[in-house]
Amino acid sequence: MNYLKNFITKFVFMMQKRPGLMAVLAFCSGVASYVFVERKESFSQLISILLLVTWLWLLIDNWLRDKVEERFGVAVSPNVMRFALQVVQQESLFFALPFFLAVTTWDHGQAAFTALIILCAFVSVVDPLYYKKLARHSVWFSVFHSFSLFVVLSVTLPILLKLTTSQSFEIALITAVILTVPSLGNLMPNAKWWRFPLLVLLLCSLGAGLWQLRSFVPPAALRLTDMSMSYQLDAQARKPLSPITELTEQSLHENGLYSFSAVKAPRGLNEKIFHVWVHNRKEVDRIALDISGGRKEGYRAWSHKTNFPANAAGKWVVKVVTESGQLIGQRRFEVSEV
Repeated sequence: MNYLKNFITKFVFMMQKRPGLMAVLAFCSGVASYVFVERKESFSQLISILLLVTWLWLLIDNWLRDKVEERFGVAVSPNVMRFALQVVQQESLFFALPFFLAVTTWDHGQAAFTALIILCAFVSVVDPLYYKKLARHSVWFSVFHSFSLFVVLSVTLPILLKLTTSQSFEIALITAVILTVPSLGNLMPNAKWWRFPLLVLLLCSLGAGLWQLRSFVPPAALRLTDMSMSYQLDAQARKPLSPITELTEQSLHENGLYSFSAVKAPRGLNEKIFHVWVHNRKEVDRIALDISGGRKEGYRAWSHKTNFPANAAGKWVVKVVTESGQLIGQRRFEVSEV
């Protein structure tokens, strides 16, 4: 057992000297999983299960250390467990990052959410920031811990269970808050009693706020592969005819407008998708899509809008959204008066 203890100590020391190595491995595994999940390979599911198991392991940290010491007489240093916590958070963030990078709509508020993941991933790698800044503030550290869990669940749940985006978001949000609570004893070992309910209230409030801002969270399991506008549509081939280069009020009122989109969903599309038409930042129409197609090209659908307002000139956006309001992608265009 001394050999095992020495091996673990040497491994932790080596990884602490090379904190970026685990980040690179996690990011590479995320890229590999993103590629394999589109081919229905079990590799991505295996990595997802391993990540979730490591989070469950953190929940029984104290109990596990006591049992190991009782059974084998080996005392695991708190520093080792603190490093393990950092590694799990680090791997979760870097594993999920490729999924969010691939589906983020960068001219939308989603860019801020993905940028937050990048920032948290960077902090998890830089030890002076992680230990001297973040870890010393128990409240921020608990929020960081919960956010890391939410991010990895948002990716792993659709891979493992083929849940809809709405279901994955709800379960990930609730689970992240619930599973963070048992960890508070480890995160705040010497805190006063009143800080625990206060922190639980804070996590619940942040969770409720994130639910209200769910359109800013990219749906990790869905990606818009194509979107175009046309006055006419080939219904049999399910593709637009003569893509439009210029839009006028007169042409809209005479012809209406087709909005064509293709949504890629490697694990299948089991939820309602909508086209939301927005004119000068005001929603004017919401049309449910008739989804069909295949995984290689993406699930293809269109909406046909004919009831344009009398004054249709201005800036328009057609958003592709899930039933819960998460944005899959969008297309902007401008209509001139003549």
